[in-house]
This record gives sequence, structure tokens and C-alpha cells, in this order.
Amino acid sequence: MDFDARPWEYLGASEAIDIEHPLVQTIAARLRNGDDLAYAEAAFDHVRDEITHSLEATAWRASDALDRRTGLCFAKAHAYVALLRAGGIQAGLCYQRLDGGLHGLAAVLADDRWVHLDPRGTDLAFSASEDRLAYPDAPVLPMVHAAPPRAVLDALKSATLPTDLG
Repeated sequence: MDFDARPWEYLGASEAIDIEHPLVQTIAARLRNGDDLAYAEAAFDHVRDEITHSLEATAWRASDALDRRTGLCFAKAHAYVALLRAGGIQAGLCYQRLDGGLHGLAAVLADDRWVHLDPRGTDLAFSASEDRLAYPDAPVLPMVHAAPPRAVLDALKSATLPTDLG
């Protein structure tokens, strides 16, 4: 994996990863029982099970996806990354190419290794040792982003999804 930021930036906030939002903080505090791996799994399960994937969803900010309990794969990834960072776990955003479009997921520093985890996959379970992808045959782009790339964020705000990161 390649990284577009310094290590500490994978713990910080951004426009879409609003870790200081009261709802993000409240959910993180409620889920934060046990060690980092238990918390990462609880956050994964929460986003996977409590946020419905919907093509009509307009949430792009983590707190909005958590509040509305609906979002595209991008919003679900933003929510998962925000919860992880609010709990002190380094996490970033990754993308897969799917038939001319992009699919959003997360990369998580779990048990001293980075793994790709996709809370979009309703039948996927958390793993600290191997990638868990809703689309296992699609290539994952190598970059782990600390914040959504501007092209992705602009597209989500305008409700037109990008076909490529350029």
C-alpha cells in the first residue's frame, strides 16, 4: 500500500471525516469497550449493520451517514474511518475500480498491519489479518488516502460519481 499523508494524519479529521462531531464521539464512546481490535470490530459491525447502502442516499460526511443511517459505499467508509479515528485507530480511505466506476472502502491499521475492510459487504466479517472486500475480484487502487480525494468529494457533493481518480 502507498500512503498520501504522514502517519498522524490517519488519525485526524477532514471535511468528510468529522471525528469531532458529537454523534461520532457518542457512538465511538459507546462502542469503545476492550482493546483496539475489539473496538475496530465493533465499529465495523456497527457501520455494516446500522447504515443501509442506498443509491438514493446523499450523505457524504461521516456524521450524516451515522445520523441518517443510510449512505453509499463512500459514506459508509467515511463513517467507519471516523469512528476508528475517534477511538484512536489509524485508518484511511481506499478505492476499487468497478466497471468504469469507483467503490469506496477503508484501510485500517489493525494488529500492526494495514488491511482493507469494506463495511459495505453485508455478509463480511471483520478481520485484522486479511482483506475483507465486498468485491474481492476488483483491483484495489494502491493509495491509502487520509482524506477523500477532491474529485471524489466534489462528485459526492454534486451527486455525480466519478469514474476515475485520474
